[in-house]
Amino acid sequence: MHVISRKPLREFAEKHPRAKGPLDAWFAEASRADWASFGDVKATYGSADVVGGNRVIFNIGGNKFRLVVKMAYKCGTVFVRFVGTHDEYDKIDPETI
Repeated sequence: MHVISRKPLREFAEKHPRAKGPLDAWFAEASRADWASFGDVKATYGSADVVGGNRVIFNIGGNKFRLVVKMAYKCGTVFVRFVGTHDEYDKIDPETI
């Protein structure tokens, strides 16, 4: 998959150093993946959840952080829409972010 973009992941990791390793691992895995559907994502990340608008929510760092991406399965692209703490996640609507 082509992940757009890595910049928000890096910026978040600068503020939350404990997130760096898990976010780097997720980025590496997603970049190598060939997900054709949410079922493929779920097979890789059992705790992933899907919401409206082709958004997928990942628990990062042992569920310490949340990552919301928009999936474009047909063109093999993952758009990073949000990365944050649980408190920050609780303030957004993952279906529209």
